[in-house]
Amino acid sequence: MKHKAKNWTKTELQVYILLMCANADKEETKKELNMISSKVDKETFDKMEMIFKGDSEEKRLIKISKNIQHQSYSVMELGAFRKEIHEVFLSDNKFTMMEKRLDWTLDNILY
Repeated sequence: MKHKAKNWTKTELQVYILLMCANADKEETKKELNMISSKVDKETFDKMEMIFKGDSEEKRLIKISKNIQHQSYSVMELGAFRKEIHEVFLSDNKFTMMEKRLDWTLDNILY
């Protein structure tokens, strides 16, 4: 069953982006995954994780970019979401070059 990004809710999109952040350094830790899964119900997390794992990095960025265009985020929502992104990046007390690159890319997509 294929899922189109344009059908995602804000919550689904945010989970997908946070999974991408956890995977930025190619090491998804249990702490990162627990942090993300604690923000949503199990069904939503499992659905988005399954979609995420089936996508290439290029496809992930395309889906995120297309879906952002269909959502209306307020400045406050984006600020809170950016904070969640950085929590995932810094959960292992490191901010690697690959995480910095993804952070910059997401910054360009989100704003």
